[in-house]
Amino acid sequence: MRQLRLGKDAMDRDWADPELDLDGVAARAGYSRYHFLRAFKEAYGETPGQYLTHRRIERAEEMLRGADLSVTEICNLVGFSSLGTFSARFKARTGLTPSEYRREHVGRGAALIPGCYAMLWAGGFPSATLKKRPEGRAAYGDGQDTGTDQGRAEP
Repeated sequence: MRQLRLGKDAMDRDWADPELDLDGVAARAGYSRYHFLRAFKEAYGETPGQYLTHRRIERAEEMLRGADLSVTEICNLVGFSSLGTFSARFKARTGLTPSEYRREHVGRGAALIPGCYAMLWAGGFPSATLKKRPEGRAAYGDGQDTGTDQGRAEP
């Protein structure tokens, strides 16, 4: 269980990193990707990809309620590389699109944080000089779960 927590802690710490993938998290826990996937689901009731997606959606909810950023900016800040995937996963989790969620929840507290401050706090967008993902591989959290253990652990 201690090793699984190492992988879970890595996802909790690096949730915004679009480069976070199953191989890297499993390696941090000392497991092969497939063994980690099975053990994590058995221990926590969801796959690592589902867990990471939930963490990212929770952070997006906070940003939608409190920061004056566009949905696209929030999508990138929470680690999704595709706006369509982000919107679909957000709606599946909350029942609302990100824009609907913002309309429903803004104004229920303090004023929105200006986008420039939120971006500064979050570290801004990754530079355009980041290395491309090998073989066009999808970022962890961007792939669809096919219901099999083929490496992606998404809902």
